[in-house]
Amino acid sequence: MDPEIFSRIFVRELRSLIQELHAYPDDESVWALPEGVSNSGGTLALHMAGNLRHYLGAVLGRTGYVRDRTAEFHRRDLSRETLVGEARAAIDEIQAALLDLDPARLEEPFPETPTGSQGLSVGAFLVHLASHLSYHLGQLDYHRRIVTGAPGEIEALSAAALKERSG
Repeated sequence: MDPEIFSRIFVRELRSLIQELHAYPDDESVWALPEGVSNSGGTLALHMAGNLRHYLGAVLGRTGYVRDRTAEFHRRDLSRETLVGEARAAIDEIQAALLDLDPARLEEPFPETPTGSQGLSVGAFLVHLASHLSYHLGQLDYHRRIVTGAPGEIEALSAAALKERSG
């Protein structure tokens, strides 16, 4: 498999994240915590971008990004544009890392993995990261719908977007 398809998937998902953030009516609603919801939309956005900036940007792409996972779950009241900036930075770092990745590296062990994930190949860990991102993107979509009461479709996750070159 070509690493570019992974880049296309991550970029598509992060563009959907940006669309979701813009679909909130204001900055405050992104941080709302309705009863029964453990993570706000802002928390989810920070976590999605931070996770990818770490594993794809810093680990694979050697960007120098230093992750503060604790801050991903504790920072509050950032603007939507700040969150969008984090997603855009992730897009840039992912494209730089994956579009230059030798396809043979997909079979090698991922250089750094969370506890319990040791021994996964780069390709398998990329699948894991894409699934993790999609899971949280779905949570973000439901958070937005609950908070705003607007079920509006944002036309995320178009399969046609995977045909477009991500670089």
